[in-house]
Amino acid sequence: MRTKQELGTVIRRERRAALVVNAHSRRGRRLYEGARSRLTAAGFTLLGTYPVDRPDELERSLAEAADLGPDLLIAGGGDGTIGTAARLLAHRDIALGLLPLGTTNNFARTVGIPLDLDAAVAVLTDGKVIDVDLGLVGDMRFTNHVGIGLSADVMLTAPPRLKRVSGRLAYPVTALALLRRHRPLRATIRAEGREHEFVTHQLYVANGGFHAGRPITADANADDRLLVAYPVGGPSRRELLRDTARNAATGHRRTLGDDPFLAVRQLWLETDPPARVEVDGEPYGETPIRIGLDPNALRVMAAADSPDR
Repeated sequence: MRTKQELGTVIRRERRAALVVNAHSRRGRRLYEGARSRLTAAGFTLLGTYPVDRPDELERSLAEAADLGPDLLIAGGGDGTIGTAARLLAHRDIALGLLPLGTTNNFARTVGIPLDLDAAVAVLTDGKVIDVDLGLVGDMRFTNHVGIGLSADVMLTAPPRLKRVSGRLAYPVTALALLRRHRPLRATIRAEGREHEFVTHQLYVANGGFHAGRPITADANADDRLLVAYPVGGPSRRELLRDTARNAATGHRRTLGDDPFLAVRQLWLETDPPARVEVDGEPYGETPIRIGLDPNALRVMAAADSPDR
């Protein structure tokens, strides 16, 4: 296994890469050809290119791309695409390159990848390899978050056509429709010898620094060996709406030391009643669950001035 510095040097010098783009998504379909031509113009030798039109083919296409032996596997898409690529590349001698083509692009924002396509390609050309943590729920790795409660119900309910037409607005629209009949849950978190209890409609456990395209706090990131657990609001629907707006507006001014954030290395979570769980926007199952960290599990091509532990 090469060091990060060795791998970064090889990527910048030889530029051997494979490209996988989620062309099923609205932006991915529109920008695939532009991404491929920009990478070729930047001097990359693309060992394979995979415009994936069907979601059930994404994992296989990523595996085929990795089997070609690139130094850099470039994934274009949203957080679901990036999360799938991250699980595949964990603890492998291949760096993940990001082309943020999704709705919220939380992981790309966390590791400082610009959302502009030309600027993202420039990072792949001139950046450096860093390593970041991945979360673990059971034996499944994740990049961004675990959501318990309303968000999992939304992920299972949001109509695909609405997501294609309205993008990120599909989720709050669906949430508002569900909220009228949604019931709060009692969540118990056990971590580091302490027990914390919340009554809420929604609880998150984040590995990265962004949620819904907005900062969680000013100091949350994916390279700090910490998970961030936090409820959104209390038992009333009004509190959920108030705290959702507050988090979006003030996350960049808050810190992990503020209430209600819990910054821990691992935790056990149970709810009454059992609640649905989503992991990076994909259904996972129900509580109870154990959530932990896989430190420095993933190598990512990031900007040359990116911090790295």
